[in-house]
Amino acid sequence: MALQYNLSKVYEISENDNEFALQIASLFLEEVPFEIQAMKNAIEEKDYSKTYASAHKIKPTLDLLGIDMAYEDVLLIIEWTKEKGKRKEIKDVFKTLKVRIGDAADEIKKDFKL
Repeated sequence: MALQYNLSKVYEISENDNEFALQIASLFLEEVPFEIQAMKNAIEEKDYSKTYASAHKIKPTLDLLGIDMAYEDVLLIIEWTKEKGKRKEIKDVFKTLKVRIGDAADEIKKDFKL
């Protein structure tokens, strides 16, 4: 049973298609780590537009996969970009996001045998 993610939305839109769920899981594993690295670099550079672009790109995937706490972290990061860095704790939020993404990725790899 998945603890770090929830496929109910995936199965709902795909009418319980396991192949579609596998495709979404694979896409998550391919795309999200790249965007997390890009986001890390952009935060360090205080490049708000690049940070926003990476956060915005992964937001729908996190929502679709039911990775709710990471989704909330992304919303905070997007808010940070709009405020042009007025949140001092953004690096802590990012660290938490990275851990949550990593935990979900590990669980998805195990569950889907990827």
